[in-house]
Amino acid sequence: MHLTKSFQVMRTRDDVVELLCSDETLLGLVPHGHTQIIERDGDRRTTETHYQLLGLEGVAVFHFTFLLDGSVRFEKVCGGNVWERLGGRVSVEERGDSRCDVEIEIRGGTKSFVPEFTIKAPMEYQIHEMTKALQERLNRRLSRH
Repeated sequence: MHLTKSFQVMRTRDDVVELLCSDETLLGLVPHGHTQIIERDGDRRTTETHYQLLGLEGVAVFHFTFLLDGSVRFEKVCGGNVWERLGGRVSVEERGDSRCDVEIEIRGGTKSFVPEFTIKAPMEYQIHEMTKALQERLNRRLSRH
C-alpha cells in the first residue's frame, strides 16, 4: 500500500525543516491520540501514541529519523496483528518566493492474513489527519513568528 498527501505552506524551506524537527510537531502528528517521546538518540526520536481506532484501543510506537536533506523518515514498530511493515517520509520542496510543498508519504504491507483493502480506508483517514495536523501546526507557527 502506498499513500501520499501534500500541501503548500507560505514559508521558507529552512523554517519548515526546523519546525518538522521540533518535538512539538512530532507530538501533534496523531491528533486523536496521546503521544509522548519515549527516547531520544542523536537524530532519532521514538514516540509512543495511545489511540482509539474503529472502537479499539491501541499503542503505536514510531521511530522518527531526521535526515540531512531536511526530510523526516518514520517507521512503525510492527509487532501486532495487522502490519508487516509500515513507514514513510515527510519531505519538503522549496517552490520559491518563501513557499514550500510538504508531502507525507506512507508505504506499508499487512500481514499475509490481513487483506490490504480492509485497512486502506483507515490508513487514508490517518494520512488525512496527519496532513491536516501538520498543515495547521506549520500555519499556526507562521502567525507566531
